Amino acid sequence: MTSLTALLCLTTFSNLVASGAFPAVLPDMAKTAALADWQIGIVAGSFGFARMVADIPLGLFLTHHLRRAMWIGPLVLALGGLCVISGGGFATLVCGRLLMGLGQALSMVAGLTAILRFQSGKNLASALAAYELSAMIGMLAGAALIGTLPTTLAWNTAYLIACAPQLVAIGLVPMLLAALPAAAGGASSALFARQAPNPSTVVGQTPSVAHPRSATHASLVPLAFAAGGLVALTYSTMEQFVVPLRGSREFGLERSGVAGLFMVQQIFDITALIPTGMLADRLGATRVLPGILLMMAAGNALIGFGSLPVVIAGCALFGLSMSGWMLPLTLLRRDTEPERIAWRTGLYRVCVDAGIFLGPFLSGVLGMHLAGILPAVSTVALALTALLLLTRARSSGTMAIHG
Repeated sequence: MTSLTALLCLTTFSNLVASGAFPAVLPDMAKTAALADWQIGIVAGSFGFARMVADIPLGLFLTHHLRRAMWIGPLVLALGGLCVISGGGFATLVCGRLLMGLGQALSMVAGLTAILRFQSGKNLASALAAYELSAMIGMLAGAALIGTLPTTLAWNTAYLIACAPQLVAIGLVPMLLAALPAAAGGASSALFARQAPNPSTVVGQTPSVAHPRSATHASLVPLAFAAGGLVALTYSTMEQFVVPLRGSREFGLERSGVAGLFMVQQIFDITALIPTGMLADRLGATRVLPGILLMMAAGNALIGFGSLPVVIAGCALFGLSMSGWMLPLTLLRRDTEPERIAWRTGLYRVCVDAGIFLGPFLSGVLGMHLAGILPAVSTVALALTALLLLTRARSSGTMAIHG
């Protein structure tokens, strides 16, 4: 792992602790602010909404201003956290979540752009898995932290403690800037652009390894976008609505019990992340991703419709499937030139963050009495996408044999 990737991983870990803690405080937050189900859905979903709206402008901005983004992202994220913990009403909570979503979108897309553009090669899937591993460890740390704090502690005080690691991310920015290659862009470049100069034209910069698409292979970008969006939709529905509210209302779990369910998912995710990345590097993401999607469909069904022991098993299965969260990006990278990766990554993240927004938002609109509709639909959609990828992988393999 290069120093740049290591610093990006540490930054992501620090930023994601608060995200791991949020689902466990959501029921207490809703009680304190007297939120209806639709308001809970908006508070939870506004995080993903901000990310979705910001992704395309960020993709254009990051083409030349990766260095600026490394500063702005953590600062906006911290500002949003302060709004949330202020203990205000519905509007203040939504504003805080919007700012947190914007800050995390900027940090996440910047980190992915740096890896995809400057660290690409035969170990790309492993590098992305390491980046995702740092995020999942941060989420696990947040869930564990919030679960160990006394239940008598006010939710906003507990969440303030969970937001404290964001200060580490801010402190890491100077080292991160020093590790970025010169091709990351500077203040003299255009504010928004779709394409950066070719790395081979930059003096002293080693050209990024491209993964050109052969004439016999159809583009997998549409399926990569679909898979990323569905995974995000399923995950956000599970994390920010189904598990917290089913756990507290149907199973009578306290804050620590809800956090425990997420810890099960995150432990299995962390355990499988690096092996999944290595397997994808060896076999190809096109072969590994369909199995990941089918596993997620099964775990989603168990969480959405099972009793508490079944939900626990579903969380474990879901965690294993989340180890393939980054695999659609390897398909995207295969068909994208290095100079356009910021723009294409921004487009991809629109699909992902639309899923993160729509999951809790639609769940809140439907309410708990209809909460099973979205898990059922996403389960079927995941299975269909997996079958399409399997068909494409088989046809590509047949073409290669006959070629």
